[in-house]
Amino acid sequence: MPTAVDHVRLAAPPGSEDRLRAYYAAVLGMAEVPKPPIPAVRGGCWFRAGDIRLHLGIEDDFRPAWKAHPGLRVTGIEAYATRLACHGAPVIWDDGLPGHRRFYSEDPVGNLLEFLEPSG
Repeated sequence: MPTAVDHVRLAAPPGSEDRLRAYYAAVLGMAEVPKPPIPAVRGGCWFRAGDIRLHLGIEDDFRPAWKAHPGLRVTGIEAYATRLACHGAPVIWDDGLPGHRRFYSEDPVGNLLEFLEPSG
């Protein structure tokens, strides 16, 4: 019986690691986690913030994930949206989830990310 999500993996194009690091670490505030030796030779980056783990893996025939996406719970969503917008990331607010404030954005290679915070 599953008890938790260990990580979410998103794809990225070859040679995008520096852009991923700049976005996931500097903009989103996540810490890069060193990859073990065997996965490290395949490229990509791993990031962590609290219990959230995102693995960005390299795909030669990369296409950004748009429907499939991680939903990341945040605190202070207004300030977080401002932070992303100040770094040039799109912020698209959506009020379609009752009891939550949420917005969508994209990482630097076009993967969709959802950010949400319970309201009230």
